[in-house]
Amino acid sequence: MAAFADWRSLSEWKRISRYYQAGLANTVFGFSLYALLVWAGLNLFVAQIVTHIAGATFNYWTLSRYAFVGHSANKRNFVLSYGLNYLLNAGVLWVLHQAIASPYWAGLATILLVSALNYLVLRRFVFLRVTPG
Repeated sequence: MAAFADWRSLSEWKRISRYYQAGLANTVFGFSLYALLVWAGLNLFVAQIVTHIAGATFNYWTLSRYAFVGHSANKRNFVLSYGLNYLLNAGVLWVLHQAIASPYWAGLATILLVSALNYLVLRRFVFLRVTPG
């Protein structure tokens, strides 16, 4: 089993950098879709689940081909991790929406808070082994 994360390793920091670069593209995609759906009148929680499903598909593509390139992905664990990620996002969104009236700012703050935990889950349970090559 691969190490959880070797924080002393330059390659780990490069992977984290690629994760956040891909995350920026994923956030622009996901938040734009979320904002469009809210603007169109969809309930913010319905907009979030629709965005989460579309975003998970987009994220798998960018993460497996860029952030975790060279690692084999466990697709079942990816789906499970994004199920957990959705529940965490929904809970954080609910809490933040109690304090932040704007659904846009609450949605953006949720993304920022959950992203670091998401990296750790992906690194530990989804993208483990370096593929031979």
